[in-house]
Amino acid sequence: MNININDIKNGMTIIMDGKLCLIQDFQHVKPGKGPAFVRIKLKNLRTGAIVEDTYNTNIKVEKAHIDKKPMQYLYSTGDNYVFMDTNTYEQIEIPESTLKDEIKFLKENLEIVINFYNGEIIGIELPEKIEFEIIDTEPAVKGNTTNNAMKDATIETGHIVKVPLFISQGEKIIISTKDGKYSGRA
Repeated sequence: MNININDIKNGMTIIMDGKLCLIQDFQHVKPGKGPAFVRIKLKNLRTGAIVEDTYNTNIKVEKAHIDKKPMQYLYSTGDNYVFMDTNTYEQIEIPESTLKDEIKFLKENLEIVINFYNGEIIGIELPEKIEFEIIDTEPAVKGNTTNNAMKDATIETGHIVKVPLFISQGEKIIISTKDGKYSGRA
C-alpha cells in the first residue's frame, strides 16, 4: 500500500529505496524560501544501519505490513535461540545475528514479540522492563556516600550493568531494555 510521505508516523515500517525500514524520527520542514521537505531518521531492519535523509513532500512510500507474534524464549543452542508459540507450541530458531543487542536481555520463559515481514523474521520486541537477579557484584563499601555512585553488577544473562552501591548479590532488579540501564529494585 502506497502512502504519501506526509502521512508517515514514528514507529511505522516502510519500504524506502527497496529497503525495509523503521521510521525512528521525522520532521516536516517548511523553510522560508523553497519547497517544504521531510527529514527522516530510518533504521534498516535487516542490517540495523541508521540513516538520516531529506525527501520531497510529494513522493509516495510503500507501507510494509509487519506481522507480530507473541512467543516465549526457551533456550539457546549456541548460535541459535529457540522460541515457542504459547498457543500452538510450535518452536522456531532465530540466529544470533538477527537478534543483535537483544541477546543480553533474554532469559528463560521471557515473553517477547517476534516481528515477521512476508514470513521473514526481522527482529524481536522485548518487554520495556525486565526483572533480573544479580549473580555477582562487589559488596557495598561503608562510608562511600558519593551522590549517584554506581558499581558494576553481573545479571543472570551474563550482561554487566551499572547499579547503585546499595544493591547486593542475590537481589532482584529491574532493567530498562530501551537503554539497558538499572531502573529500580524488583
